[in-house]
Amino acid sequence: MFSGIVEEVGTIRATREMDGARELEIEAKVVLEDLQPGSSVSLDGACHTVVDVLAGGFTVNSVGTTLSRTVAADYTEGSPVNLERAVAMGTRLDGHLVQGHVDAVGGLIGIEDQGEYRLLDFRIPSDVASGTILHGSITLNGVSLTVNAISDDDVCQVAVIHYTWEHTNLSRLKAGARVNVEGDLIGKYVRRLLSDGS
Repeated sequence: MFSGIVEEVGTIRATREMDGARELEIEAKVVLEDLQPGSSVSLDGACHTVVDVLAGGFTVNSVGTTLSRTVAADYTEGSPVNLERAVAMGTRLDGHLVQGHVDAVGGLIGIEDQGEYRLLDFRIPSDVASGTILHGSITLNGVSLTVNAISDDDVCQVAVIHYTWEHTNLSRLKAGARVNVEGDLIGKYVRRLLSDGS
C-alpha cells in the first residue's frame, strides 16, 4: 500500500529483456534507506518487488501483465521514474490510499501554466472515469492528485502545485505522453457494488 507521495525521481539505469518479463535497474538515493530484496516499491504508481539492492540503486522485474497495463514497457535508459516505498504502519498518510495496482494507461492532452500552479488535462479510461468524482483522488504516475475537473468525454483535470511539479516527473511530460492511472480505491468499490445491483 502506498500514499501517492513521491519520495524521489529516480532514473532508469538499464533494462534487460527476459522471457516474458523485463528487468529494470533504477538509480536512486532516498528510497534505498531500509530497502531490501522483497520490499515493495512504486515505480510511477506501479507496485514492483525489489529483486536486488545495488550500489546507488536496485533492480525489479516487470512481468507480462505489468508491461501490458503500465508504462514500464516504455522505459529506456535515462527515463525519469517517480519512486515511493510502501507505507509503514503507524505513520501519517499524507496522500490517499494507493494500491500500486495500475488500472490502465492514460494520456496527457495539455498543460496550462497558471503561475503558481499548472493545470494538466489527461484522457483517462472510461472505467476509471466512471468512478472518479470532482475533488476526489486520482493517481497519475504514482502521484496522489485531487481531481480539479472531470468531463463527460473522460478528460480529467488536475492542478499541480510548484512543489509537486519540481519533485516528480510530471514536469517532464509533453502532450501525448502516456501515464499510469490508478482510480480512487473507494470509487472502485462503490462502482462494483452498484454494478452488481447491491
